[in-house]
Amino acid sequence: MLRTYYVYLLTNANHTVLYTGVTNDLARRVAEHKAGVHEGFTKQYNVRMLVHFETYPDINAAIAREKQLKAGSRARKLALINATNPTWKELAG
Repeated sequence: MLRTYYVYLLTNANHTVLYTGVTNDLARRVAEHKAGVHEGFTKQYNVRMLVHFETYPDINAAIAREKQLKAGSRARKLALINATNPTWKELAG
């Protein structure tokens, strides 16, 4: 059975925080973030809005990409979001 893995970026309503994560079920994971199911960073800062995601057929590739994004600057993450999510420009404007 082939699985798909997702690397995703979330933000809060004020776009002041970015969160990077990896999952094998994007819809479920975003719903968990929105519901505040898990204690931690995303619950504390109300990080609930999906602004970018990428798909990978291999968990190791997804984890490597997550680490790459986490190590990058906020400016690089914003540039990635702006390049792939046209509605973000309206939200972030």
